[in-house]
Amino acid sequence: MRGRRLCHAAAVFAVVMPSAAGLAGCGGKDSGGSSSGTATGAAPARAPAPPTPAVDADFDPRNFSHPTTIDNRWTPLRPGMEYVFEGTANRGHGRRPHRVVTTVTDLTKVIDGVRAVVIWERDINAGRLLEGELAFQAQDDDGNVWNLGEYPEEYAGGRVEGAPDTWIAGVAGARSGIMMRAAPRPGDPSYRQGFAPTIEFADRAKVLQTGVRQCVPVRCFTNVLVTDETNPSEPADGHQRKFYAPGIGPIRAAPVGGHEHEVLALTRVSRLDRAALESVRRRALRVDRRGYTVSRRVYARTPLAQPGPVAP
Repeated sequence: MRGRRLCHAAAVFAVVMPSAAGLAGCGGKDSGGSSSGTATGAAPARAPAPPTPAVDADFDPRNFSHPTTIDNRWTPLRPGMEYVFEGTANRGHGRRPHRVVTTVTDLTKVIDGVRAVVIWERDINAGRLLEGELAFQAQDDDGNVWNLGEYPEEYAGGRVEGAPDTWIAGVAGARSGIMMRAAPRPGDPSYRQGFAPTIEFADRAKVLQTGVRQCVPVRCFTNVLVTDETNPSEPADGHQRKFYAPGIGPIRAAPVGGHEHEVLALTRVSRLDRAALESVRRRALRVDRRGYTVSRRVYARTPLAQPGPVAP
């Protein structure tokens, strides 16, 4: 299911916090975390795929005065923050150790008329790099965080095989979606997290609970927000529950159904120093430039990523 990774994601599961106090991604019993009041159980009844008009009915580039200042209570993004998640996932060879490294760069990229923050994520399964992704997010003047696209490279034997799941808002019928509402509440309608018809990406999210207590390897959190994500176009992929701590970001994700059964938990969080951030910038820029060759029909239609301006 597209968009269901940590960045981001959507699912991109962007994991950033204003300090190095602690953050975690996905967990539950498989990752050693305990929980209280979790929203697990049978997957919600699947509804038919919603119509595609008005996918981004509320998206207006004029409503992004300071798009790279992402201080949403549930998904704050600050450049230089890096998070390491570990757990397990089934990528076709049974459940194996899985690791995700997510870094918020100081790069930006203009997509569909809005300057977005560039997030770099590396997906490692059983010690091998499977995927490296650039994801793009921005915050509107109302405090909503938007998902504007993803460039996920796939690797085999350490070499890039391609990036078939690339999608960019405004290209090939793709539309941006909301990663996180400014004021999410249980009972609110579900919201589209992005739409890309050429790769059947149409993830939707819905707020399930607030005020939940969750423990992950880093620490325990209270007043946690729980969401449910699914792609009506790919019901076999199941659902994913995500847990967000206020002022920190996502702290856990757990599958409900599906075949990958991915669970992850934060094992390390750090703020990169200047030299490390510059190294990340150079490496992410190489990925960005390579995208113009790997994804000629989609990614090559974006302007080059550039350093800043990103809120410190």
